Amino acid sequence: MQNDGLPRVREIIDALGLRLRVRAERHAAGARIVMQRPDVAGQPQATLDLYGAEVLWGFLMSARLAVPDILPDERIFGTWSATLRLEVDPVSRIEIDTHQSGQTLVIPCTLWDRLFAELCLVLAHGRADPAVLQRYALQ
Repeated sequence: MQNDGLPRVREIIDALGLRLRVRAERHAAGARIVMQRPDVAGQPQATLDLYGAEVLWGFLMSARLAVPDILPDERIFGTWSATLRLEVDPVSRIEIDTHQSGQTLVIPCTLWDRLFAELCLVLAHGRADPAVLQRYALQ
């Protein structure tokens, strides 16, 4: 059986040992992306679909360019709704408030670049049609 890039699990670790686990898998909504902080008490997490992951992808770059200024909150609607918020005091971070879990996932700026790169790959795999990939695998 050919792997189409999903499911995939990646652990992003910064120089201070802060961790963000990114898990992506096929779902009826296209893909489900779960981000979790295994190094934080309660292991907060946020779940997004492809649309939500794309909004976060853009928000990461906008935040990177905006700091030390702030951005307006960004709302994600759909299967897994959430609010993205940039906070800059005392440390620059993105907070993801998911409406389904009531938890806030905090992503410090030291994890942004690696998360951005991982989302590039997850989004590409998530958009790919597994049926088309299976045909290529059989050639």
